Formats: sequence, structure tokens, C-alpha cells
Amino acid sequence: MTAAAGGLLLPGLAQAQDAAPQAALAGDDAIIVTAQKRAERVQDVPISISVVGGEQMQQSGGSQLLDYAAHVPGLQVDNGGSPGRSTLSLRGVAPIGPSATVGVYLDDAPIGSSGIYNRGQSFSLDLLPYDVERLEVLRGPQGTLYGASSIGGLLKYVTVQPDLQKMVVRGGSELFDVAHAADPGWAAGAMASVPIVSDQLAVSASYSRRETPGYIDNILTGKADVNEAVQEGGRVALLWKPDPALTIKLSGLWQSVDSDNFGIVYEGMNNSALAPGAKFLSTNSQLDEPFSSDFQYYSGSIAYDFGFAELSSTTSYSELKILETSDASRIYGVLWGGYAIYPARLHQKKWTEELRLTSASSDTLEWMLGFFYTDEDNSHDQLVNALDLDGNPIPGIDPFAVVALPNTYKEYAFFGNATWKLSDLFHLTGGLRWARNDQTFTQLTQIPLAGLDSSGDGKSHEEILTYSISPQFNLGRDTMLYARVASGYRPGGPNIALPGFPSTVDSERVTSYEAGIKARFLDGAVTFDAAAFLLDWKDLQISAAFAAGINGLVNAGKARSKGVEASLLVEPVRGLSVGANFAYTDARCTQTTDNCTDGDQLPNVPKLSAAMTADYHFPVGGTAEARIGGALRIVGDRVSAVESSPLSVPVDGYATLDLNAGITFDRKWTLRVYARNLGDEEGRVTTSVATTNPGYLSTVPLQPRTLGVAIDVAF
Repeated sequence: MTAAAGGLLLPGLAQAQDAAPQAALAGDDAIIVTAQKRAERVQDVPISISVVGGEQMQQSGGSQLLDYAAHVPGLQVDNGGSPGRSTLSLRGVAPIGPSATVGVYLDDAPIGSSGIYNRGQSFSLDLLPYDVERLEVLRGPQGTLYGASSIGGLLKYVTVQPDLQKMVVRGGSELFDVAHAADPGWAAGAMASVPIVSDQLAVSASYSRRETPGYIDNILTGKADVNEAVQEGGRVALLWKPDPALTIKLSGLWQSVDSDNFGIVYEGMNNSALAPGAKFLSTNSQLDEPFSSDFQYYSGSIAYDFGFAELSSTTSYSELKILETSDASRIYGVLWGGYAIYPARLHQKKWTEELRLTSASSDTLEWMLGFFYTDEDNSHDQLVNALDLDGNPIPGIDPFAVVALPNTYKEYAFFGNATWKLSDLFHLTGGLRWARNDQTFTQLTQIPLAGLDSSGDGKSHEEILTYSISPQFNLGRDTMLYARVASGYRPGGPNIALPGFPSTVDSERVTSYEAGIKARFLDGAVTFDAAAFLLDWKDLQISAAFAAGINGLVNAGKARSKGVEASLLVEPVRGLSVGANFAYTDARCTQTTDNCTDGDQLPNVPKLSAAMTADYHFPVGGTAEARIGGALRIVGDRVSAVESSPLSVPVDGYATLDLNAGITFDRKWTLRVYARNLGDEEGRVTTSVATTNPGYLSTVPLQPRTLGVAIDVAF
């Protein structure tokens, strides 16, 4: 049985038979996941999970998380106008503060900063799908096994591993047209996996590149299609099994994003046209606003199976460099009658080490003990350049302002997890994690014309205990009822050491209560998953103004998110899959503070999101197979900030139709076509009051109708 290639992404379902060569499948086509850091059938894991196949991602024509989010119940992706500028939330736990609420893992290691001064919520990794085996999305707090900044859940990229038995070579190219763009876009990729010593040693390498044309026009400068973007990435991997009990893995990954300008349009208040006669896809920035991201990741792991348990060690190093440039002319340039450009540079370096002892599979007791350590060294530099009307620096004024925010984050943790199988009917899973983090922070601020030249240092440390407990009732091999209580945290940290500032901000805490069902019946022809949840969230981290107008963080207020998620997939006849999923989420403040009123809806969380899909595979002649598929994606209404905020504006929901089809000859050559946003819906991914363009709304639009054709070959 397969999931809908058209894009239905259900808990526990992926594109089973069409996935990459290393697809995680059990013998009965059940999906295997590593949500609890051991290989298990998804039906046996008492956590709400969605699985997205890498081949499924590629067939849909998607290239970033935003393209798949509407199909994962409870997942919201707020894109900042370019790949690599994505903010994730799950189950209504929106990142109101500066750091992430959804953890991101690449294979067995976390990526992204845990500190509060590195805008970790804004730069979630948008990995090109070419070398991705699958995505695992875990809903609800995952603090016990995955640690900090996973209070809403976790997104895990699982990459394709080298094949120890056979050579695999595949490649492809793609041409696509984006409505309102003058030029076409294109993409290409290739991958090779070569066994060096059969069943013992193999290596693989891949490369992909995607160029997306611009489709937004600048009505002020007269430039057309200003938001062209290029994504490029590569990966090398080694798998070595010198002994049946010993496994060694090495990998390196690199990905870059370069955008000429943010894919942001400006609108008048109440979503009116930017100017009389202006089309929706318009901007009026006075200066270019380029964005670039460069991500590198290296990891090594070694595991030895002693029989009773496996001892494993995973070490990783990742580095992220960000340059984003904003046009601040209408804020600062008016002071000197010229332009102002506002570049921000972030540089994040992160080491991690995890050591685990994991018991062998058992019919009575399975357990795990582990140690985790991470060390981050980060810098965040901001500059305001004063330019004349010719774009040249103004002597004596430039630079107008300089801000530097170097910081460090260190954490170590001990954790354990166990499943006690009291009988075939009843299992009990529980976990505990103790963690300590130590942070340092410095703020250097210079505004020469205002006579401001200040610096301050801060440091903090926290000790955190998180837990989870989950009873499950197995009504059969493929039917399970479960409940889960779990906690998680988002780290606090030091504040700037100036009068009026609290010296530190405490971590946010979330406690989640969940009950659900996972069921497959009629010989796997029907799969149904559903869960109801309630999350209590306290000590929200809120930005507030203090001395000299400088912003800091405070803990203020409580919130609650509650809702229901459900997914259904039906295969009435061989080759045909029809499905649907939806999520209802009601996320609100539950305490009145200076920044939020009791009952306020939390920002950027749609109450309703849903997807409906259909997919059909059928033979053509004796050696070919064809498929057709479609998906209707629905994202409900949202608000841009907490409802009582003067900056809160409504964000309308949208619905889009996607179609795709393909035909494969001799299991080698594939010709495929796709259409995304077939109706050219003017959807608003995010909308907010523009901070650098007073009097306007800043909107990230849904990518216009995209029609593509691709050819793939595999040997």
C-alpha cells in the first residue's frame, strides 16, 4: 500500500513503494521511523507522527518546507520571503520569542541555535529534497529525547544512506514556468552510490541546483522580477560495516541560498493595492534587499552491537552564515535626506555529541540511556549605513549605528527512556531528561551622532527536568489507543546588564496532554490516525523596551493550545489511494499582561488547516507504469500578532490545487509533469505591519501558479 503521491502526508504514511532505495519499510509495508531513537513501526510508537517520502516531495515539484506544510496536520510554516527564512510552529506553539519552538534534526544530530539572540526561529533549514529519504514530523513536546527548543514538536530530515550491495546512479533535470515571471526556472540533480567492498563499505555523493525566477515587480524603481532565488546543495556520505556488529557512518552536507531580493510584496492597509493600478505582486523598496545563507554540516557516528544492547556515538559540527539586508531608508534615511541600508550578519557554529546505550528489541522491556553535549559560538552583527542619493557613504554619518551581539551556549544532559510491555495488550513508555545550560552574552552598541557608545555583558545558567509518560493499549497488531503526558522547554538566557533590565530571562515551559488512536484495517486498505491535545504554556518570552529604548526579554503570561488532528487514507482498489487530513487548533493567551490579553488568539496559527488528495498508479503496456495525482491544500485565517496588539492585522486563509503525473519506462526513465497552485491563488503566507516601510503591510505571497516538466533516469 502506498500513500498518495499527490501529496497526502499522513501520520505514519509515506510513499512506500516509490520511495528512495533505502526507504524505511517493514515487510508488511508498514513505515519504520526512528522517533524514539530506535527503529520501530510507526503504528507502535505512542506519539503523533507524520512521515513524508523524499520521492513524494520531489514529485510534487516542491523545493522548501512551505510546499509540504499544509499536508502535515498541525504544522505551520511562515516563510520570510526566501528559502532558508522559514519559521515553524506545531500545535499552535508559535515562536513569539526569538528562538525556535520546533526542533530540527538532520539524521541523528540537532541543527540550529538554541540561544535566544540568534533568531533561531527565523532560519529553519529548507533542504532540497534530492538526497532526502523522508521527513519525520513529531507533534507535541519532545524534550525528553530531543532536548531544548522542541516544545511544539520536532522535524527530522532522514537522508539516503549509501547502498552496500549495488551501484545506484540517478539524475534528473526540470524546467518550470512561474506565472508573472518573464523567465523560466530550472533544476537539476544527480546522485551516485558505489559499493567499494560488497556488504561492507560504500560511498555516495549528490549535487542539486534550483533557480527560481522572480515574479515580483518594483513599481518605484521600474525593475521587474526582482526576487530571483538560487538554491544549491551537495552531500557526500560513507557507510562502513567492517564487522556485522560494527557500523561507522561519515557524512558532509552543504547548501546555499542566494536571493536577489526578499519575495515580499507591500500592500496598503486593509490589503489595498500598493498604488492605484498596481498588481498584487508589487514592491516599492528604494534599495535592493538581498539575502544569502550558507549552511555546512559534518557528522560521524559509530555503533557497536553487543547483543544485549547497542552502544552508539554521534558527533556533529554545523555552521550557518546568514546575510540579510533591509532597506531602512524610510526609517533612517529621512534623517539625512538620503538612503539607509540595514545589513544583518549571523554566524552560528555548533558542536554536538550524543552517546547512547540502547537495549535490543524485547517482548518485555526496552530501554535507553544517553548523554548529550552541545557547544555553540555565535555572533549577530547589525549595521545601519548612511548613504547619499547616489548610494555613496556619507562621511561623518556612516555608519549611523553599529550593534554586535556575540554569545555562547553550552548544554549537557543525561536522559533515559523505557517501554515496559506488561502484556500484548498494554505497554507503558516513560522518559526523563536532566539538562543544564550555561550562556554568555555581550551587547556592543554605537550611535556616534547620539553620543551612544555602550557595552554590557551577561551570563546565565539553568537546570531543567523534562519528562514523558505514555500508556498504550494494543487492540491488535495494527490498532493502538494511547495517551501521552510530556513536558518541554525553550531555553532562557542572559539579558543585557543595564539598569532596568532583569539579569536573566527564564526558560519557557510546556506541558502537553494527548490521547490518540492509530489504526490500519481491511488488510491495510484503510489507515486512520487521530489525536486530541491540550498544551499549557507558561513563562512566555516577550520582547519589551527598557532603558534608552533598547529592547530586552521578559517572562510574561501564560497560553493554552488545544485541538484535534485526524488523517484518513483509503485504497479501495489496487493502485488507487484517496485521503484527507485536517487539524483544528485553538491557541490563546490565558493571562492578561502588558503584552497579551486573556483570550487573545496567538499569531500565525490557523484554526483550521486541511488537505485532500487522490492518486492512481496503473500499468501501461508491458514495461511502463503511469500515475496521476492531485491535492487540495487549505490554510485557514490567522492574525499577524496577538489580537490586542496595535500591530495585529487579519491574515486571510487560502486554498490551492496541485496536480502531478508521470510515466516510468523499464523502471529507469521517468517523465513527469506537475502544477502547483493551479488556480494562481493570491494567497498570503504571512502578513504583518511593515517595520521598515511605514504605512504599509508586508506580505509574503504564495508562489504563483507553477507548471513544470521533468525527466529522471535511474540505474
